[in-house]
Amino acid sequence: MRIKSLFQNMTIKQADIFTITVIFLLSIVFVTLFVDEMYNDYERALEKSSLLKSENLVDSKYVEENKKKLKSLLVRTALAVVTLSFILFAIFLGINNLFNKFLQRDTQTFLNFFKKAVDHDEAINPDTIFFQDFKDMVGYANEMVSKINEQKKSLKELNLGLEERVKKKTAALLEINKNLEEQKTFSQDLLRAQKEFLRYTVHETNTPLSVILTSMELYLMNHPKERQLSKIEAAAKNIFSIYDDLSYLVKKDHIEYKKTPIHLNNFLNSRIDFFRDVAEFSRITFEYIPLHEELHVYFNETKLQRIIDNTLTNAIKYTLPNETVYVKLLKKGAFLEFLVSSKSKIIQDTDKVFEAYYREEKGRDGFGLGLRLVKSICDEEKVEVGVVSSDSMTTFSYKFKLMGD
Repeated sequence: MRIKSLFQNMTIKQADIFTITVIFLLSIVFVTLFVDEMYNDYERALEKSSLLKSENLVDSKYVEENKKKLKSLLVRTALAVVTLSFILFAIFLGINNLFNKFLQRDTQTFLNFFKKAVDHDEAINPDTIFFQDFKDMVGYANEMVSKINEQKKSLKELNLGLEERVKKKTAALLEINKNLEEQKTFSQDLLRAQKEFLRYTVHETNTPLSVILTSMELYLMNHPKERQLSKIEAAAKNIFSIYDDLSYLVKKDHIEYKKTPIHLNNFLNSRIDFFRDVAEFSRITFEYIPLHEELHVYFNETKLQRIIDNTLTNAIKYTLPNETVYVKLLKKGAFLEFLVSSKSKIIQDTDKVFEAYYREEKGRDGFGLGLRLVKSICDEEKVEVGVVSSDSMTTFSYKFKLMGD
Protein backbone atom coordinates (compact mmCIF):
# COMPACT_ATOMS: atom_id res chain seq x y z
CA MET A 1 0.00 0.00 0.00
CA ARG A 2 2.91 2.38 0.82
CA ILE A 3 4.53 1.68 -2.60
CA LYS A 4 1.21 2.26 -4.36
CA SER A 5 0.71 5.53 -2.49
CA LEU A 6 4.28 6.61 -3.40
CA PHE A 7 3.68 6.09 -7.14
CA GLN A 8 0.24 7.78 -7.00
CA ASN A 9 1.81 10.97 -5.58
CA MET A 10 4.77 10.97 -8.02
CA THR A 11 5.31 13.96 -10.35
CA ILE A 12 6.36 13.69 -14.01
CA LYS A 13 9.85 14.91 -13.18
CA GLN A 14 10.20 12.34 -10.41
CA ALA A 15 8.95 9.61 -12.75
CA ASP A 16 11.48 10.70 -15.36
CA ILE A 17 14.39 10.57 -12.89
CA PHE A 18 13.18 7.17 -11.65
CA THR A 19 13.05 5.80 -15.25
CA ILE A 20 16.51 7.09 -16.15
CA THR A 21 17.99 5.63 -12.95
CA VAL A 22 16.45 2.22 -13.63
CA ILE A 23 17.71 2.17 -17.25
CA PHE A 24 21.17 3.26 -16.12
CA LEU A 25 21.33 0.49 -13.52
CA LEU A 26 20.09 -2.07 -16.03
CA SER A 27 22.76 -0.92 -18.51
CA ILE A 28 25.48 -1.36 -15.89
CA VAL A 29 24.14 -4.81 -15.03
CA PHE A 30 24.07 -5.73 -18.75
CA VAL A 31 27.64 -4.54 -19.35
CA THR A 32 28.87 -6.29 -16.21
CA LEU A 33 27.27 -9.58 -17.21
CA PHE A 34 28.53 -9.27 -20.78
CA VAL A 35 32.14 -8.52 -19.72
CA ASP A 36 31.99 -11.31 -17.17
CA GLU A 37 30.90 -13.73 -19.87
CA MET A 38 33.73 -12.57 -22.14
CA TYR A 39 36.21 -12.97 -19.30
CA ASN A 40 34.97 -16.52 -18.71
CA ASP A 41 35.55 -17.27 -22.41
CA TYR A 42 39.02 -15.82 -22.04
CA GLU A 43 39.72 -18.08 -19.03
CA ARG A 44 38.56 -21.13 -20.96
CA ALA A 45 40.80 -20.17 -23.87
CA LEU A 46 43.79 -19.86 -21.50
CA GLU A 47 43.06 -23.26 -20.00
CA LYS A 48 42.95 -24.77 -23.45
CA SER A 49 46.31 -23.15 -24.36
CA SER A 50 47.85 -24.52 -21.15
CA LEU A 51 46.67 -28.02 -22.03
CA LEU A 52 48.17 -27.79 -25.49
CA LYS A 53 51.43 -26.55 -24.08
CA SER A 54 51.62 -29.36 -21.53
CA GLU A 55 51.01 -31.90 -24.23
CA ASN A 56 53.70 -30.30 -26.43
CA LEU A 57 51.20 -30.14 -29.24
CA VAL A 58 52.09 -26.55 -30.12
CA ASP A 59 54.98 -24.24 -29.78
CA SER A 60 55.17 -22.32 -26.48
CA LYS A 61 55.96 -19.11 -28.29
CA TYR A 62 52.82 -19.47 -30.32
CA VAL A 63 50.79 -19.98 -27.12
CA GLU A 64 52.18 -16.83 -25.54
CA GLU A 65 51.36 -14.79 -28.60
CA ASN A 66 47.91 -16.25 -28.66
CA LYS A 67 47.40 -15.24 -24.98
CA LYS A 68 48.42 -11.67 -25.74
CA LYS A 69 46.06 -11.50 -28.71
CA LEU A 70 43.17 -12.87 -26.66
CA LYS A 71 43.82 -10.47 -23.80
CA SER A 72 44.06 -7.53 -26.20
CA LEU A 73 40.87 -8.64 -27.93
CA LEU A 74 39.11 -8.96 -24.53
CA VAL A 75 40.11 -5.45 -23.50
CA ARG A 76 39.10 -3.90 -26.83
CA THR A 77 35.78 -5.75 -26.87
CA ALA A 78 35.00 -4.78 -23.29
CA LEU A 79 35.83 -1.12 -24.00
CA ALA A 80 33.72 -1.23 -27.17
CA VAL A 81 30.74 -2.71 -25.29
CA VAL A 82 31.02 -0.20 -22.46
CA THR A 83 31.40 2.68 -24.89
CA LEU A 84 28.50 1.49 -27.01
CA SER A 85 26.33 1.06 -23.93
CA PHE A 86 27.04 4.58 -22.73
CA ILE A 87 26.45 5.95 -26.23
CA LEU A 88 23.10 4.18 -26.43
CA PHE A 89 22.28 5.37 -22.92
CA ALA A 90 23.18 8.94 -23.89
CA ILE A 91 21.04 8.72 -27.06
CA PHE A 92 18.10 7.35 -25.04
CA LEU A 93 18.62 10.03 -22.41
CA GLY A 94 18.61 12.76 -25.06
CA ILE A 95 15.49 11.42 -26.76
CA ASN A 96 13.80 10.96 -23.36
CA ASN A 97 14.67 14.51 -22.32
CA LEU A 98 13.32 15.86 -25.59
CA PHE A 99 9.98 14.05 -25.29
CA ASN A 100 9.88 14.82 -21.60
CA LYS A 101 10.23 18.53 -22.30
CA PHE A 102 7.38 18.33 -24.81
CA LEU A 103 5.31 16.41 -22.24
CA GLN A 104 6.10 18.92 -19.49
CA ARG A 105 5.31 21.81 -21.82
CA ASP A 106 1.92 20.31 -22.78
CA THR A 107 1.16 19.51 -19.15
CA GLN A 108 2.18 23.01 -18.03
CA THR A 109 -0.03 24.47 -20.76
CA PHE A 110 -3.02 22.59 -19.32
CA LEU A 111 -2.11 23.61 -15.76
CA ASN A 112 -1.83 27.29 -16.73
CA PHE A 113 -5.07 27.01 -18.67
CA PHE A 114 -7.02 25.66 -15.71
CA LYS A 115 -5.47 28.22 -13.34
CA LYS A 116 -6.47 31.09 -15.62
CA ALA A 117 -9.89 29.58 -16.32
CA VAL A 118 -10.97 30.54 -12.77
CA ASP A 119 -10.88 34.26 -13.62
CA HIS A 120 -10.36 34.49 -17.40
CA ASP A 121 -12.26 33.04 -20.34
CA GLU A 122 -9.29 31.90 -22.46
CA ALA A 123 -9.00 28.78 -24.66
CA ILE A 124 -5.98 26.56 -25.39
CA ASN A 125 -4.46 26.83 -28.87
CA PRO A 126 -4.18 23.23 -30.21
CA ASP A 127 -1.15 24.22 -32.35
CA THR A 128 0.91 24.78 -29.18
CA ILE A 129 0.41 21.16 -28.13
CA PHE A 130 2.88 18.49 -29.30
CA PHE A 131 1.21 15.17 -28.43
CA GLN A 132 -1.94 14.16 -30.34
CA ASP A 133 -3.54 12.74 -27.18
CA PHE A 134 -3.29 16.14 -25.52
CA LYS A 135 -4.62 17.81 -28.69
CA ASP A 136 -7.75 15.65 -28.37
CA MET A 137 -8.04 16.72 -24.74
CA VAL A 138 -7.79 20.41 -25.74
CA GLY A 139 -11.19 20.33 -27.42
CA TYR A 140 -12.88 18.80 -24.36
CA ALA A 141 -11.09 21.18 -21.98
CA ASN A 142 -12.03 24.28 -24.02
CA GLU A 143 -15.65 23.11 -24.27
CA MET A 144 -15.81 22.34 -20.55
CA VAL A 145 -14.39 25.72 -19.50
CA SER A 146 -16.65 27.49 -21.99
CA LYS A 147 -19.74 25.85 -20.49
CA ILE A 148 -18.55 26.58 -16.97
CA ASN A 149 -18.04 30.25 -17.85
CA GLU A 150 -21.48 30.41 -19.46
CA GLN A 151 -23.01 28.95 -16.32
CA LYS A 152 -21.02 31.41 -14.17
CA LYS A 153 -22.37 34.29 -16.23
CA SER A 154 -25.91 32.92 -16.00
CA LEU A 155 -25.58 32.46 -12.24
CA LYS A 156 -24.17 35.95 -11.87
CA GLU A 157 -27.08 37.42 -13.84
CA LEU A 158 -29.51 35.28 -11.87
CA ASN A 159 -27.92 36.36 -8.61
CA LEU A 160 -28.19 40.03 -9.58
CA GLY A 161 -31.83 39.46 -10.53
CA LEU A 162 -32.50 37.65 -7.27
CA GLU A 163 -30.85 40.40 -5.26
CA GLU A 164 -33.05 42.96 -6.97
CA ARG A 165 -36.13 40.83 -6.38
CA VAL A 166 -35.19 40.26 -2.75
CA LYS A 167 -34.80 44.02 -2.27
CA LYS A 168 -38.20 44.67 -3.81
CA LYS A 169 -39.79 41.83 -1.84
CA THR A 170 -38.19 43.04 1.37
CA ALA A 171 -39.46 46.55 0.75
CA ALA A 172 -42.94 45.15 0.01
CA LEU A 173 -42.84 42.99 3.15
CA LEU A 174 -41.76 45.96 5.25
CA GLU A 175 -44.67 47.93 3.86
CA ILE A 176 -47.05 45.03 4.54
CA ASN A 177 -45.64 44.66 8.04
CA LYS A 178 -46.15 48.36 8.65
CA ASN A 179 -49.74 48.09 7.44
CA LEU A 180 -50.28 44.99 9.59
CA GLU A 181 -48.94 46.82 12.64
CA GLU A 182 -51.32 49.67 11.94
CA GLN A 183 -54.20 47.23 11.45
CA LYS A 184 -53.21 45.38 14.62
CA THR A 185 -53.18 48.62 16.59
CA PHE A 186 -56.52 49.59 15.05
CA SER A 187 -57.99 46.13 15.82
CA GLN A 188 -56.73 46.30 19.42
CA ASP A 189 -58.21 49.77 19.83
CA LEU A 190 -61.45 48.60 18.25
CA LEU A 191 -61.57 45.50 20.47
CA ARG A 192 -60.85 47.62 23.53
CA ALA A 193 -63.62 50.02 22.50
CA GLN A 194 -66.01 47.10 21.92
CA LYS A 195 -65.25 45.69 25.35
CA GLU A 196 -65.79 49.09 26.94
CA PHE A 197 -69.03 49.54 25.02
CA LEU A 198 -70.21 46.05 25.95
CA ARG A 199 -69.30 46.60 29.60
CA TYR A 200 -71.14 49.94 29.59
CA THR A 201 -74.14 48.44 27.76
CA VAL A 202 -74.38 45.51 30.16
CA HIS A 203 -74.14 47.82 33.13
CA GLU A 204 -76.76 50.22 31.78
CA THR A 205 -79.11 47.40 30.68
CA ASN A 206 -79.39 45.86 34.11
CA THR A 207 -81.50 48.64 35.65
CA PRO A 208 -84.21 48.97 32.95
CA LEU A 209 -84.55 45.19 32.66
CA SER A 210 -84.96 44.83 36.39
CA VAL A 211 -87.54 47.65 36.37
CA ILE A 212 -89.47 45.99 33.52
CA LEU A 213 -89.60 42.55 35.19
CA THR A 214 -90.43 43.99 38.64
CA SER A 215 -93.16 46.22 37.22
CA MET A 216 -94.69 43.31 35.34
CA GLU A 217 -94.72 41.16 38.46
CA LEU A 218 -96.40 43.94 40.45
CA TYR A 219 -98.91 44.49 37.66
CA LEU A 220 -99.77 40.79 37.43
CA MET A 221 -100.38 40.66 41.17
CA ASN A 222 -103.39 42.99 40.73
CA HIS A 223 -104.47 42.28 37.13
CA PRO A 224 -105.23 39.16 35.12
CA LYS A 225 -102.58 37.95 32.65
CA GLU A 226 -103.17 39.01 29.05
CA ARG A 227 -101.64 37.49 25.91
CA GLN A 228 -99.85 40.68 24.86
CA LEU A 229 -98.48 41.10 28.33
CA SER A 230 -97.30 37.47 28.27
CA LYS A 231 -95.42 38.21 25.04
CA ILE A 232 -93.72 41.18 26.66
CA GLU A 233 -92.84 39.13 29.74
CA ALA A 234 -91.40 36.25 27.65
CA ALA A 235 -89.37 38.65 25.54
CA ALA A 236 -88.11 40.48 28.64
CA LYS A 237 -86.99 37.18 30.22
CA ASN A 238 -85.19 36.17 27.03
CA ILE A 239 -83.42 39.54 27.04
CA PHE A 240 -82.58 39.08 30.71
CA SER A 241 -81.03 35.66 29.95
CA ILE A 242 -78.96 37.18 27.13
CA TYR A 243 -77.97 39.98 29.50
CA ASP A 244 -76.75 37.41 32.05
CA ASP A 245 -74.64 35.71 29.34
CA LEU A 246 -73.09 39.02 28.29
CA SER A 247 -72.48 40.02 31.89
CA TYR A 248 -70.66 36.74 32.54
CA LEU A 249 -68.54 37.07 29.37
CA VAL A 250 -67.56 40.62 30.28
CA LYS A 251 -66.65 39.84 33.88
CA LYS A 252 -65.25 36.30 33.72
CA ASP A 253 -61.64 37.38 33.09
CA HIS A 254 -61.70 40.09 35.72
CA ILE A 255 -63.39 38.61 38.77
CA GLU A 256 -63.16 35.35 40.66
CA TYR A 257 -66.33 33.27 40.73
CA LYS A 258 -66.30 31.61 44.14
CA LYS A 259 -67.97 28.27 44.76
CA THR A 260 -70.68 27.65 47.36
CA PRO A 261 -72.84 24.67 48.32
CA ILE A 262 -75.95 24.67 46.10
CA HIS A 263 -79.10 22.65 46.57
CA LEU A 264 -79.45 21.66 42.92
CA ASN A 265 -83.05 20.51 43.26
CA ASN A 266 -84.27 23.89 44.51
CA PHE A 267 -82.02 25.89 42.22
CA LEU A 268 -83.23 24.01 39.14
CA ASN A 269 -86.85 24.40 40.19
CA SER A 270 -86.44 28.19 40.47
CA ARG A 271 -84.94 28.45 36.97
CA ILE A 272 -87.76 26.36 35.48
CA ASP A 273 -90.31 28.68 37.10
CA PHE A 274 -88.49 31.67 35.61
CA PHE A 275 -88.75 30.27 32.06
CA ARG A 276 -92.20 28.66 32.40
CA ASP A 277 -94.01 31.68 30.89
CA VAL A 278 -91.53 31.78 28.00
CA ALA A 279 -92.19 28.08 27.33
CA GLU A 280 -95.97 28.50 27.48
CA PHE A 281 -95.77 31.38 25.02
CA SER A 282 -93.97 28.97 22.62
CA ARG A 283 -96.72 26.32 23.26
CA ILE A 284 -94.30 24.15 25.23
CA THR A 285 -94.67 22.79 28.76
CA PHE A 286 -92.10 21.80 31.37
CA GLU A 287 -92.29 18.55 33.30
CA TYR A 288 -89.81 18.47 36.15
CA ILE A 289 -88.89 15.17 37.78
CA PRO A 290 -86.96 16.10 40.96
CA LEU A 291 -85.01 14.02 43.43
CA HIS A 292 -86.43 13.55 46.92
CA GLU A 293 -82.99 13.69 48.55
CA GLU A 294 -81.20 16.69 50.01
CA LEU A 295 -78.23 16.65 47.61
CA HIS A 296 -75.80 19.51 47.09
CA VAL A 297 -73.10 20.38 44.59
CA TYR A 298 -70.11 22.63 45.30
CA PHE A 299 -70.32 25.07 42.42
CA ASN A 300 -70.46 28.74 41.52
CA GLU A 301 -74.04 29.96 41.30
CA THR A 302 -73.45 32.27 38.32
CA LYS A 303 -71.78 29.54 36.27
CA LEU A 304 -74.46 27.00 37.20
CA GLN A 305 -77.19 29.44 36.17
CA ARG A 306 -75.52 29.94 32.77
CA ILE A 307 -75.48 26.15 32.19
CA ILE A 308 -79.12 25.66 33.19
CA ASP A 309 -80.55 28.81 31.57
CA ASN A 310 -78.88 28.24 28.20
CA THR A 311 -79.91 24.58 28.16
CA LEU A 312 -83.53 25.45 28.98
CA THR A 313 -83.77 28.32 26.47
CA ASN A 314 -82.19 26.07 23.82
CA ALA A 315 -84.82 23.41 24.56
CA ILE A 316 -87.63 26.01 24.31
CA LYS A 317 -86.26 27.26 21.00
CA TYR A 318 -85.89 23.86 19.28
CA THR A 319 -88.62 21.67 20.85
CA LEU A 320 -91.51 21.03 18.47
CA PRO A 321 -94.80 22.89 19.25
CA ASN A 322 -97.22 21.31 21.73
CA GLU A 323 -94.51 19.04 23.10
CA THR A 324 -93.12 18.65 26.64
CA VAL A 325 -89.60 19.40 27.88
CA TYR A 326 -88.63 16.80 30.49
CA VAL A 327 -86.18 17.96 33.15
CA LYS A 328 -84.72 15.28 35.42
CA LEU A 329 -82.21 14.91 38.25
CA LEU A 330 -80.61 11.48 38.75
CA LYS A 331 -78.08 10.31 41.29
CA LYS A 332 -75.37 8.13 39.73
CA GLY A 333 -72.78 7.08 42.28
CA ALA A 334 -70.75 10.11 43.29
CA PHE A 335 -72.42 12.25 40.61
CA LEU A 336 -75.66 14.13 40.19
CA GLU A 337 -76.88 14.09 36.58
CA PHE A 338 -79.02 16.90 35.17
CA LEU A 339 -80.95 15.95 31.99
CA VAL A 340 -83.14 17.97 29.61
CA SER A 341 -85.09 15.93 27.02
CA SER A 342 -87.63 16.89 24.38
CA LYS A 343 -88.89 15.97 20.94
CA SER A 344 -87.18 18.08 18.28
CA LYS A 345 -85.62 17.76 14.88
CA ILE A 346 -82.77 15.29 15.04
CA ILE A 347 -79.31 16.83 15.56
CA GLN A 348 -77.18 15.53 12.70
CA ASP A 349 -73.79 16.41 14.20
CA THR A 350 -73.83 16.27 18.01
CA ASP A 351 -70.08 17.01 18.18
CA LYS A 352 -70.50 20.44 16.57
CA VAL A 353 -73.54 21.60 18.54
CA PHE A 354 -71.31 23.20 21.20
CA GLU A 355 -69.17 25.09 18.67
CA ALA A 356 -69.46 28.87 18.42
CA TYR A 357 -71.83 30.19 15.68
CA TYR A 358 -72.97 26.66 14.79
CA ARG A 359 -76.70 26.24 14.15
CA GLU A 360 -78.20 23.31 12.25
CA GLU A 361 -81.41 25.24 11.57
CA LYS A 362 -80.17 28.34 9.76
CA GLY A 363 -83.53 30.07 9.97
CA ARG A 364 -83.45 30.24 13.78
CA ASP A 365 -82.53 33.46 15.55
CA GLY A 366 -79.35 33.75 17.60
CA PHE A 367 -75.61 33.36 17.12
CA GLY A 368 -75.10 29.89 18.56
CA LEU A 369 -73.00 31.25 21.44
CA GLY A 370 -75.11 30.00 24.35
CA LEU A 371 -74.09 26.33 24.19
CA ARG A 372 -70.49 27.34 23.46
CA LEU A 373 -70.54 29.27 26.74
CA VAL A 374 -72.02 26.22 28.49
CA LYS A 375 -69.28 23.97 27.09
CA SER A 376 -66.49 26.33 28.17
CA ILE A 377 -67.84 26.44 31.73
CA CYS A 378 -68.22 22.65 31.85
CA ASP A 379 -64.64 22.20 30.60
CA GLU A 380 -63.34 24.61 33.27
CA GLU A 381 -65.27 22.88 36.06
CA LYS A 382 -64.78 19.30 34.75
CA VAL A 383 -68.50 18.70 34.21
CA GLU A 384 -69.16 15.79 31.85
CA VAL A 385 -71.42 16.82 28.94
CA GLY A 386 -73.41 14.51 26.68
CA VAL A 387 -75.81 14.89 23.73
CA VAL A 388 -77.98 12.11 22.30
CA SER A 389 -80.40 12.80 19.45
CA SER A 390 -82.89 10.61 17.58
CA ASP A 391 -86.21 10.96 15.81
CA SER A 392 -88.08 10.41 19.06
CA MET A 393 -86.01 12.43 21.58
CA THR A 394 -83.03 14.75 22.01
CA THR A 395 -81.31 14.76 25.41
CA PHE A 396 -78.66 17.03 26.89
CA SER A 397 -76.98 15.68 30.04
CA TYR A 398 -74.55 17.17 32.60
CA LYS A 399 -72.84 15.21 35.39
CA PHE A 400 -71.91 17.24 38.49
CA LYS A 401 -69.79 15.82 41.28
CA LEU A 402 -71.77 15.55 44.50
CA MET A 403 -70.58 17.64 47.41
CA GLY A 404 -68.76 15.56 50.03
CA ASP A 405 -67.93 12.64 47.66
